[in-house]
Amino acid sequence: MKRIIALDIGTVRIGVAVSDQSGIFAQGVAVLRTDENWLDRLSGIISEYDAGPILAGIPRRTDGSEGPEAVRTKRVIAVISERFPEHEIITWDERFTTVIANQVLIGADVSRAGRKSVVDKVAAAVLLQSYLDSKRPPAPAAPDIPPGKAPRGREVKPKHRRGGVGA
Repeated sequence: MKRIIALDIGTVRIGVAVSDQSGIFAQGVAVLRTDENWLDRLSGIISEYDAGPILAGIPRRTDGSEGPEAVRTKRVIAVISERFPEHEIITWDERFTTVIANQVLIGADVSRAGRKSVVDKVAAAVLLQSYLDSKRPPAPAAPDIPPGKAPRGREVKPKHRRGGVGA
């Protein structure tokens, strides 16, 4: 399976994440500055990871509608699609990815300056992990086993040592 590249597209920075070859885990790998030659850097990342599809986050409002940021993001996606026609472009709802990324970084006690330098690639990883999780089949439901009961309905009895200490 080809790796998936995910992009959290902002006006100043673009966070980049990549999946593992199994399509199970996402990892943030880069932050591209939009005022630099970011398409060439993205090309290098795609080559380095032998990537297939490109997942691009679409910012939606809390009600699910698209605002001006989504329109701007779709224009950037069109540029990416034109530059990399051999790669399928998948769009995905990116609501709250940056909020979640900031919460994770705050929870990890990353300084404000440290968060600013990595939040976009963490947001891209959150976006990609959301997509990967949606593609996995649901786990089978665990059976309802009352406390103290074994799976076959037999009661589980704690093992006690006979005698005192050292017996």
